[in-house]
Amino acid sequence: MNPFTGVALYLIIWWTLLFAVLPFGTRPVEDADATSGWRGAPERPLMWRKVAITTILAAVIWAGCYVVITGPWLSFRSGWLAMPNK
Repeated sequence: MNPFTGVALYLIIWWTLLFAVLPFGTRPVEDADATSGWRGAPERPLMWRKVAITTILAAVIWAGCYVVITGPWLSFRSGWLAMPNK
């Protein structure tokens, strides 16, 4: 895996995980808007904590992907996934 592919894979994993982590721990505003009932954004979104958790989780998942991609387990050149020789 070249560096560009590694960074691109990390960013895709990070962005996907961010949307998975965002809903955790959010609480709606106590008092809704009187006319519409809209509660709006959460009172304490704790974004820095969610960004840190997303970064750590993305690094762990990226490391697993790196091991699988660069390892001999899933190879299209040899092994059970390779095309048969004719």
